[in-house]
Amino acid sequence: MASQPFVVQPTQLARQTRHRFLTEIAPALTELGAALAQRLSELQSDGASEHDRQIRRDAWSAYQLRQSVWVDGTLKAWQAALHPTMATASDVPTGFFELVGTDAMDDQIIASRLGMQVSEKLGAEADDLQLRVKHLEGSDNLSLHDILRPEVLLLIMVQRWTSAGLAREAWALVNDLACTLLTARLQQAYANGNAFLIQQGVLPTIDFRDRVKRSPASASRSVAPAQGAEPLAARAAAPTKRSQAHAQQRAVGVMGQLKRLLLGAGAAPPFESTVQQLPSAALAAAIAAIPAPVRFNAGSTGASGEDSPATVAWVSDNLRRISVDLKSKAQTKNEKATIEIVALMFQAILQESRIPAGIRVWFARLQMPVLREALASSDFFGTTSHPARLLIDRMGSCVMGFAGGSINGTALEAEIKRVVQVIEQYPETGQKVYQLVYDEFNKFLVQFLAERESTQKVVGVAQQVELKETLTIRYTIEMRNMLKDMPVRDEIREFLFKVWAEVLAMAAVRNGPQDGETLELKKSATDLVWAASAKPNRADRSRVIQQLPRLLQKLRSGMTLLGLAPQEQERHITAVRDTLADAFLSKTQAISKQQIEAMTDRLAQLEDFVTDDDDADLPLDALSIEMMLGLDASNIDVVADGGAKPTPQMREWARELQIGAWFTLDHNARVAQVQFVWRSERQHLNLFASTDGRSYLIQAGRLASYLQAGLLVPQEEEALTVRATRDALDKLQANPE
Repeated sequence: MASQPFVVQPTQLARQTRHRFLTEIAPALTELGAALAQRLSELQSDGASEHDRQIRRDAWSAYQLRQSVWVDGTLKAWQAALHPTMATASDVPTGFFELVGTDAMDDQIIASRLGMQVSEKLGAEADDLQLRVKHLEGSDNLSLHDILRPEVLLLIMVQRWTSAGLAREAWALVNDLACTLLTARLQQAYANGNAFLIQQGVLPTIDFRDRVKRSPASASRSVAPAQGAEPLAARAAAPTKRSQAHAQQRAVGVMGQLKRLLLGAGAAPPFESTVQQLPSAALAAAIAAIPAPVRFNAGSTGASGEDSPATVAWVSDNLRRISVDLKSKAQTKNEKATIEIVALMFQAILQESRIPAGIRVWFARLQMPVLREALASSDFFGTTSHPARLLIDRMGSCVMGFAGGSINGTALEAEIKRVVQVIEQYPETGQKVYQLVYDEFNKFLVQFLAERESTQKVVGVAQQVELKETLTIRYTIEMRNMLKDMPVRDEIREFLFKVWAEVLAMAAVRNGPQDGETLELKKSATDLVWAASAKPNRADRSRVIQQLPRLLQKLRSGMTLLGLAPQEQERHITAVRDTLADAFLSKTQAISKQQIEAMTDRLAQLEDFVTDDDDADLPLDALSIEMMLGLDASNIDVVADGGAKPTPQMREWARELQIGAWFTLDHNARVAQVQFVWRSERQHLNLFASTDGRSYLIQAGRLASYLQAGLLVPQEEEALTVRATRDALDKLQANPE
């Protein structure tokens, strides 16, 4: 579209626009600071539980002291963001070990939610200003850290809130007020920015086409975006659990369209109860005459092999010709419609550019077997859970992240070829063969992804970590039960629960629960409990003095196994010594010999009392991984539980994720394309592998939080066959002849 020539250089005008925008927003922060002070003050008099009143008092007291620190810090950070010195995702060093899931990620989640709330109310003004600035700078997208992005402003504001010493719990008390005030001020700033640029002749009018962004459905048909190509709020607004329910409803709608097409709008009987007629004799003979499998001739295509685009095009044309010939042999409209729909479905699959070309060629060989099934059974068009559909969806979803020929020669490619060949060999078995190979493929996929060289070692360690952390939790619970009726001093209880339970878990994982060294460490717990109890007679005191050096040595060796620093070990040893010294003078009840023997026996067989608890949070940290790994862990990110609590629905969605599926992960300013490669037996840990060689070990709670916040987004909103069926219906509706 035409626009007037710029009075100043376009890039200079873009910088000037950002300065004007920030100048207008800055007073809003001062206004917000005063408004939040009033809100926190008013909350002191509102009715609430004692716990809530304490949180509000703490928030008000802290805010009185740190309000100016937060406001001034945010303003300075906003000013700094005007200059291109802020690190981008590519600037993040990769040669270091990261522990994710603490302050930085919590800030991002808070800012992401606030950003979605604000962005929903800004309207077109924000999009128009960003579009005009991109026009000035000749770019397709703004930087991830551009101050014109509302989520950038909000993330800086939230980060400065916590860095000023203000609690995240306090932000929850004022979030709604901040959203309302900032939305109004940002709307005005964006509107004034647009007015300024229009005066300068920058895109005086913007066509609707320029504002339109591709929907997630259309975006899913194209190549995945490059790393770092989307802003945080955009990803946060991407498919969530709600949109996945939406996707299921749309799939049901697609099946409904098929029913109406094949049965007619006025058909009375339900589709599922319809008796399917066998193909006519002429059509059955034509299908039987087709060579199985339908092979391609690489030489005739001018291509070097089955993984070339030319081969895909040749196969597509060849299948189309076969379909036209079959329709000429069909005797009924229903047969012709079935042939056409199946053909259009596979044409859509062949055009799916995210699937490697060679795999698409093998998928194409399923068209004739699937056509036989569709003609013989109404289930294929009646439900999305037909095993043939599930198989194609599963195979398609797990190969969409492979670029170029990277899948060639892999066990995954060989397994897909084997599956296709088995189906071709047993076309008369109907659904049974599809169900059989679907189950086999699922088992293969779990094993294949877990045993890949890039993930095998991480999976092995993750299994040990989960076992160790689970044992730590259960050991602590069991020791609490054992000691609840014993007169044991608090210092000893704390040491056993917080330190020694983890020592026993580490020893059980490292050496085995019945290893001699592990049993010695278990016995040390009993010896410590007895030594710290009251000693009313001289013989017992002499025995303690005699055994003390060995006991302390065992405690040190256990803490060394755990990796505690010498200073930390000495602190615990000192506390134990002091407690034992007090026990000599104690007049409290002594622990009986029978209680000590019972505790010894139970500790020796402690694993028999340990049960799984899927909902327990594991206190996972980088130290646990490093100690067990024993090698460079710079390419592993540990995403521990904590932060925003996910809803039960999100936890359920996290448990439903399928191994092999691909996602876009936004983690610590790095956007990566990742594949879900492993879930632990107890479902506490989940491993994602990225295309750049990094691994992300994410605990169950944080995985659900990431899905909830839009930081982990499925690359497929709907299944491959559903998408292909919808494309087929679109083409039929456009050209019903």
